[in-house]
Amino acid sequence: MSLVPDFEAIPAFEHQSWQQQLSTAWRSASELLKRLQIASDEVELANSEFPLLVPESFVRRMRPGDPLDPLLRQVLPIGAEEVHSNGFVSDPVGDLASRRAPGLLQKYVGRALLIATGTCAIHCRYCFRRNYPYQEEPRTLEDWQPALDTIRADESLTEVIFSGGDPLMLSDRRLHQLCTAVDQIPHIERLRFHTRLPIVLPARITQELMSNLSDLRAQVMIVVHANHPAEVQADCEDSLRRLTQSAATVLNQAVLLHGVNDSTAIQAELCRRLVNIGVLPYYLHQLDRVNGAAHFETPLQQGPQIVEGLRAILPGYAVPRFVQELPGESSKTLMERPEV
Repeated sequence: MSLVPDFEAIPAFEHQSWQQQLSTAWRSASELLKRLQIASDEVELANSEFPLLVPESFVRRMRPGDPLDPLLRQVLPIGAEEVHSNGFVSDPVGDLASRRAPGLLQKYVGRALLIATGTCAIHCRYCFRRNYPYQEEPRTLEDWQPALDTIRADESLTEVIFSGGDPLMLSDRRLHQLCTAVDQIPHIERLRFHTRLPIVLPARITQELMSNLSDLRAQVMIVVHANHPAEVQADCEDSLRRLTQSAATVLNQAVLLHGVNDSTAIQAELCRRLVNIGVLPYYLHQLDRVNGAAHFETPLQQGPQIVEGLRAILPGYAVPRFVQELPGESSKTLMERPEV
């Protein structure tokens, strides 16, 4: 039995711009349940300050009538979010301690990260930056000058990561302005984009975006975020193919989530689908312990066991590394299976 539900024929909305599709994204949990033919008494909804947001394209990959659908679980605010759990905090990866300038974070040698925007096209319930003070970060190119000056003055930096929020939420014009400003710094060799939009809002991969990225001097790397094989189909698959057929290197990182993708079988199908369209699995993350996400956490030993299972059935290039981000460490921590 396939782990991927059938996808209906692509309707007219797929020909709308990504901005139009985003404007009609689902923002009401009760209305989303109606859309999916799920009775309201089957789900205990949370009254969350972190609101629901999910584009129709992503909803169309969910199974109607199934309150435990793995894609729905990633976006639906449920009562478990309101349970306080020890060790779960507002800044689980130490972002605020790594801030070097407005909008600029640095945790690792040679690499710095720009909070390009605070907005996303989807609100993942496990988001480690759901409490980040985005309102304090730059919005205009002029606001970005202190961060750009900091990068320019530090020749040890060779890579800049565009993150957020989601950097592809910027318009093509604004994103091109910011990318060009960084690209003009001689010692920057690579520009990396961390984005979920090719997965949840595939229409965002426009020809103008592709042309702008191809004009950059620095090597472009794009890290997308798919967690389950049901995400990688139809318009999403098309958007990923466009990216992999460009000059960019395209990688995927996933988060190990209880009740979503916590098995070798699901991870194997995800990796196969990605590799078959030219996307290399990069990282599988242990959940960042952000407030409201404890119900997604898996035991620490489960991830290494899953990756060991993947090594037995997939070629090495199709197997992600299982990692955890720990505040203050000089890199992601590679989690190996403990000796028995």
